[in-house]
Amino acid sequence: MYQARKVIHADNPALFPYTGKSIGVAVLDTGIYPHKDFRFPLNRITAFKDFIKKQPGYYDDNGHGTHVCGIIAGNGSLSEGRYRGIAPEAHLIVGKILDSKGNGSINHILKAIRWVIDNRQLYNIRILNISVGSENTEVDEEKSVLVQSVNAAWDSGIVVVVAAGNNGPKSMSVTSPGISRKVITVGSSDDHKTVLLGGSRIHNYSGRGPTRRMIQKPDVVAPGSDIISCSPPYYNSEGTYTARSGTSMATPIVSGAAALFLSKYPHLTNEEVKHYIQATATDLHLPRNQQGYGLIHVEKLLHAPDDSSCK
Repeated sequence: MYQARKVIHADNPALFPYTGKSIGVAVLDTGIYPHKDFRFPLNRITAFKDFIKKQPGYYDDNGHGTHVCGIIAGNGSLSEGRYRGIAPEAHLIVGKILDSKGNGSINHILKAIRWVIDNRQLYNIRILNISVGSENTEVDEEKSVLVQSVNAAWDSGIVVVVAAGNNGPKSMSVTSPGISRKVITVGSSDDHKTVLLGGSRIHNYSGRGPTRRMIQKPDVVAPGSDIISCSPPYYNSEGTYTARSGTSMATPIVSGAAALFLSKYPHLTNEEVKHYIQATATDLHLPRNQQGYGLIHVEKLLHAPDDSSCK
């Protein structure tokens, strides 16, 4: 099983001093449990908005959102550093758009994305993580309201990172909004493993491109099978850790990497961040519509020279 931080081999602070500090990452999911890994020594849950029940305090009645947030920004406090996220000093802006069963409406997602756009300067939101998706029924994918919404977030300057979905291995199986040509769409690099998803044991689950418009997707891949991260409490009041699988878990690895990169180069645009993530990825010699540009390589990303003119 993967521990999120091991994916990038960046545990040596002398070599990798970047932690995502001051970078805001918005997560639209099932919410967030106030796990110790987000609250100690400082509370890094900067904002929470419940689009489902309108409750004021943060909570997660499913666990998916807490797991995603832990992969991005858990600092390992509860485990004495054993289980840490990619960017352990990034702060989190969380919108609850899914209920206890992981279901939600397009209307909730659209409102949440607008909330993120409207508050991007207030909370220094540089990244938006969406580890949810749905099958697209629009004849013209570009006109999908969900695609248009994430495109609006991208056009506002936010790095939008979304899951490719778990409907693989057939072609054209990337879910919406991952079909957007603008956002960074993430697949699982290790979906050849058999994992438990939705009560069934499956493999080769990562969504494959291209889109109906023949856009090459996903953009990159990251580990998504049996990723260990934060969980709401089952055995103690502080919360625990658990393993989950899917492109939902691969996506926050890339979001965390983007937070590290922006903490090193805060002036970069989202287009430049996307370029560097793609350009430094490792070719796995798999079909383009399965791996995109390849496996994200955070060490190489963090060592990339600041050449903002490189396109």
